[in-house]
Amino acid sequence: MTADPAWTGAEDVEAWLLKLWLNGRIAAAKVTGDAIFPLRLRVRGPDSPALAARFGDAQTWVCDLEAASRTGRGFGFDLVWREVRHRHLGRNRLPYEIVVATEADALQLIRKQADARRFEALASATAAACPDLLPWLARKPLLALEHAADWAHILAVVAWFRENPRSGLYLRQVDIAQIDTKFIESRRGLLSELLDIVLAREPSRSAPGVASTFEARYGLRSKPALVRFRLLDRQSTFAGLSDISTPAEAFAHLDLNPRIVFITENEVNGLAFPQVSEALVLFRLGYSLGLLAEAKWLRRSRIVYWGDIDTHGFAILARLRTYFPEAQSLLMDRATLLAHRPLWVREDQPFAGDLPCLFEAERQLFEDLKLNRYGNHVRLEQERIPYRRLMTALAGL
Repeated sequence: MTADPAWTGAEDVEAWLLKLWLNGRIAAAKVTGDAIFPLRLRVRGPDSPALAARFGDAQTWVCDLEAASRTGRGFGFDLVWREVRHRHLGRNRLPYEIVVATEADALQLIRKQADARRFEALASATAAACPDLLPWLARKPLLALEHAADWAHILAVVAWFRENPRSGLYLRQVDIAQIDTKFIESRRGLLSELLDIVLAREPSRSAPGVASTFEARYGLRSKPALVRFRLLDRQSTFAGLSDISTPAEAFAHLDLNPRIVFITENEVNGLAFPQVSEALVLFRLGYSLGLLAEAKWLRRSRIVYWGDIDTHGFAILARLRTYFPEAQSLLMDRATLLAHRPLWVREDQPFAGDLPCLFEAERQLFEDLKLNRYGNHVRLEQERIPYRRLMTALAGL
């Protein structure tokens, strides 16, 4: 004879308690002070017809449940009984509620005593070193437990940034006892959550396509952003070089006076861009066009942007015009799009905002793409346009 699996068994009690542990409620109570014990669970047992039909099974079920309770094991859960009167079976005592009286009982049942002790230790350390983090600890106790072995070091890192919120150092220069650069780099996600609390940072909001770096957010010095360009005039080099990458700050102070400056996204397009007298081409900037803002010498040049014909291509063009309002676009028109229909691909995650800096024809084409008037998420990448078409367009400038 076997008990009905629908009747509450000891394994159901353990599963219920384990769920409370895994959702963090038991550990969080150590921080919040919430009283969650005693815990009560209503027992599912045989009803009157089942009791009559399976009396032997019911007796076995009662014995097994009692053997698994505090009565049988000396710890764990207690059974609350009720007397049931049955027409044919007379009076019988059945459990109707399970009570887990203490946290200690619960932890012993699910074998989490060691984890609970570790959490108590890191909660105590957090309260002493950085009490601002206790609410986070209550929300994500199991995440903290995953890092329990390193928690003292994590708190030391948080403390350093709290004391040095705008250090201006490279991460490699951060000097914390027994902590190296790799320790911080490999835990940036966790540290970002904690530092946002301690430093009262607002949720990160980046411009479309621009990542907010850990270094910039927490006052460290980032490796310099590079601007790459090619001089397109065979007669012109810069200290003998024609393909140059330089920090944006140095780029801003170059002594150049090109007649025309092309900007293109694709690296190979930049490398293959044809020779043009008194010209240079910038490439691989994406949304990081703000790197050009301080280069005042660019304002003396004609600026021509060539990007993909898709919503993000026009968003980048609009961003460029916030710095250089007279910038023109190249091969980003309706005729070019329609002439290359077989080469269209799908744009992932289109840009859905407004772009007030576009010229009228560009704005109309952008709206057509955004509203899927030519198809679903249409995109024509610049590298798919035949090279001869570029040569023809350049000849008309």
